Amino acid sequence: YRIIDFPLSNAVNSDLYRVAVLTQYRPHSLMQHIGIGEPWDLNRAQPNGVQLWQPYRGRKDQDWYRGTADALYQNRSFIRDSGCDRLLSVGGDHIYKQDYRDLLRFHDAKGAELTVAVMQVPQEETFRFGIMDVDDKDRVVKFTEKPKQATSTLASMGIYVFNCDFLLKHLEEDGKDPNSSHDFGKNLIPKMVAHDRVVAYPFSGYWVDVGTIQSYWETNLSLLDDPPPLDMADPSWVIHTRSEEYPPVRIGGQATARASMLSNGCVIEGTVIHSVLSPGVRVEAGAVVRDSVIMNDTVIGAGAVIDRCVLDKEIKVGRGAQLGCGDDNTPNRLEPANLDTGITIVGKRAHVPAGAVFGRNCRVDPNTTADDYDELEVPSGGTISKRATVIDDTVR
Repeated sequence: YRIIDFPLSNAVNSDLYRVAVLTQYRPHSLMQHIGIGEPWDLNRAQPNGVQLWQPYRGRKDQDWYRGTADALYQNRSFIRDSGCDRLLSVGGDHIYKQDYRDLLRFHDAKGAELTVAVMQVPQEETFRFGIMDVDDKDRVVKFTEKPKQATSTLASMGIYVFNCDFLLKHLEEDGKDPNSSHDFGKNLIPKMVAHDRVVAYPFSGYWVDVGTIQSYWETNLSLLDDPPPLDMADPSWVIHTRSEEYPPVRIGGQATARASMLSNGCVIEGTVIHSVLSPGVRVEAGAVVRDSVIMNDTVIGAGAVIDRCVLDKEIKVGRGAQLGCGDDNTPNRLEPANLDTGITIVGKRAHVPAGAVFGRNCRVDPNTTADDYDELEVPSGGTISKRATVIDDTVR
């Protein structure tokens, strides 16, 4: 699955078929995945179906999206022309199941102009979220974005229901404010809480914001728990995705696979322990994959060891290579804030040469090859990047 599959599936499972996806950063793979929306039954005649709202330049007021509110502001004509009285806004990077109809009914019953889905978080995690104080009638009386000291543990999930006229009015006001960051959490919601009817909808199910490498790794491996926190086999709430045609999983006579999730097309000749393997992954004889997430069509060469790693698509790991070795937890020197928990990551279509040895918190950039290595031993915190080449006196 891709993360976008969860909000899209939640929408169609909630009988909501008029969907827009707002894209910006490197959108091509996402756009290709969504296509015309067929896997989610969103290939429907307008006004239903899925639309892709991309930023563009040309008109005076159009540019790259400057924030969450600006993304909707730049598409305000589509919102206005839809004729809808309510707009449901959800994040595209959250893992959860939710029937949005319950949220919409709650919004109507409370006579709200804005409803924010909230959930309890540990006190020590409140600094990561927008935190809300509510009264005994669920009305939000205070909103603080990422507080250093919180007076509540009710965190915004980034899921909002707006009355459309109300939203458009505030978007117009915010769009004209040169001092605004044009962000819901920083700018619009605090003003709405102070002057309008904003209520909090309590959500008690499983929900994860996979905004870091660590949380992405943890969330994938949590699917291997018994029972898993999120049931992917629930026939009453199917998570739909675009899937390729692959043959069934094949496990060789000398192979071992334990406590793992193996997708169609995987061929296991070595050992896989507590790992998630996407479609088409091949683990050759003598190779060991442990506590790792491996994406589509990656090949782990014979005798290689992959420990506590996240590997992107179409990677080739050479024979006897080792990724994630030792106990040295030195943070990555280029990205100390993102790679400091012992996870090593490898980018799309990288070729890790045979015999290479990596420590912890390492990063291998996309499309790198053996020619990009000075040494085959990369200590913890190291990075392998693509070398620049000189062609006609131009660095490329």
